[in-house]
Amino acid sequence: MALQPSTPKTRRRRFNRRSVMRWVKRVALVLGGVGIAVVIVRTWMPKPIEVELGRVARMPLDVEVDEEGQTRVRDRFVISAPIGGTLQRIELEPGMMVEAGATVAAIEPSPPALLDERTRREATARLDAALAHERVAGAAIARAQTARDAAVREADRTRTLVARGAVAAAERDRAETEEQLAIRALAAAKAERLAAAAEVSAARAILGTDRAGTARSSLAVTSPVRGAVLRVLRESTGPVMPGAPLLELGDLGALEIVVDVLSSDAARILPGMRCHVGGWGGDRELLGTVRRVEPSAFTRISALGVEEQRVKVIVTLDQAPPTLGDGFRVNARIVTWHADDVLVVPASAVFRDRERWAVYVVDDDKARLVPIELGHRGRLFVEVRSGVTAGMQLVLHPSDRVRDGASVAAAPR
Repeated sequence: MALQPSTPKTRRRRFNRRSVMRWVKRVALVLGGVGIAVVIVRTWMPKPIEVELGRVARMPLDVEVDEEGQTRVRDRFVISAPIGGTLQRIELEPGMMVEAGATVAAIEPSPPALLDERTRREATARLDAALAHERVAGAAIARAQTARDAAVREADRTRTLVARGAVAAAERDRAETEEQLAIRALAAAKAERLAAAAEVSAARAILGTDRAGTARSSLAVTSPVRGAVLRVLRESTGPVMPGAPLLELGDLGALEIVVDVLSSDAARILPGMRCHVGGWGGDRELLGTVRRVEPSAFTRISALGVEEQRVKVIVTLDQAPPTLGDGFRVNARIVTWHADDVLVVPASAVFRDRERWAVYVVDDDKARLVPIELGHRGRLFVEVRSGVTAGMQLVLHPSDRVRDGASVAAAPR
């Protein structure tokens, strides 16, 4: 095909097409540059800080002392061994009920100690001497019996002769005196035999020969009160010393809670204050009343190794559930102050700004630093006496990025 010659009209059409393409490229370059500039500007422009928001409100407020505590039986009885001896096995188990006066343990006398050969020979010799003494005392009793009988007969005969006038009255006095001496000699001989018998028993006790054919009596240890067995301190058979603890009794229905609080908190706690008890394993809180704040503090090392002065606070439960026992761990919240209608802010919104307390109030998506005056402090909320009004929005947990006048936005939940 032969090429057509270029005409002015054709050249103008080509020129217009090239001009349009150049302008399209220029506009595209301009639009791309504007888009890049917008992206750069938006990248460098500060974004609103995402924060959690809360509100100032009027509501009831409780000021509490929150500490861990432990349950204990109010009246605990420790039954001890009244004498030394051999304790028989205690069959009672923790949780079993015991009536007042019931036998809870039995103690038998201890068996005699083993003797070495020398001591045994000495004890045998003492036993032989005691037996001989007993025989001599028996013979003395026989002689004294014979002498007494002769003296009694002689005195009777002399009194008869004196009555007839055959002998003088002096003979009667002599006979009666000999009669009394014979009677007393017989009594002395009998006492001597009793002493000899006691010596024989003591010698046999040392040798242990008195165990043969004799029953060992045991002492019954009884319960002074009605209650449940809390702990069995000595269960197996074995020797015990006088005063050794055997078991503990108590009334599980009369439980109380011992709470160790800081001495600074104890100064605000008074008898009669209410206490909420949780964390004991049940599905509801228990209520109690402070019965006593002990006047003496003690030192305890905290988990961080810091010495703390602690005071024991005794709380009496209104009603103890049957599943709550002795020595259980609980969480106790003692209410030291209460108000039904006060202006409060969340405690997480309050922070220290130099020498004053402050909060960040959100106004038109801007954080404004507002100083406040605090009152009573609760567990989650704090009383505010001045600085804010009900309904204001606050920044919760303000970070170092939040400043006065900074743009903020609510964080998505």
